[in-house]
Amino acid sequence: MGAELVLPGLCAGFGIGFLVLAVRTAVAALRLRVRGLRVMGVVTARVAADRRSGGLVVFSDHLGRAVVLDPGIYGPLCGLPPVGGSVPVVYARNRPAAARLWNSRHLLAPSFGWFLSSTVAFGAAVVVSP
Repeated sequence: MGAELVLPGLCAGFGIGFLVLAVRTAVAALRLRVRGLRVMGVVTARVAADRRSGGLVVFSDHLGRAVVLDPGIYGPLCGLPPVGGSVPVVYARNRPAAARLWNSRHLLAPSFGWFLSSTVAFGAAVVVSP
């Protein structure tokens, strides 16, 4: 009897873990929205050897240092302007390297992914349960 509950228990455990991560990233995005410092960044081109699409965002932090933000795979989906355009950036005062684009799609994309993974894991737990 214990062996048939292992797989549903694992799926439910993963679902709970993914749900915790979804809530954690949503709270981090909310904290950035409320307490983050907002600055304007400039979109620059990647080096020619880099095959990834989209540009990089360069902005200055509160100490005047230049910081480079790589929006990664979320950049084209979030409407990153072409090279030379300006885009708003938000970051926590003590962590400018962990900046995000000031865009609800860019701020909430990771939490949506974790929530979707949680839903799939909980659904798998329901399907494989005896």
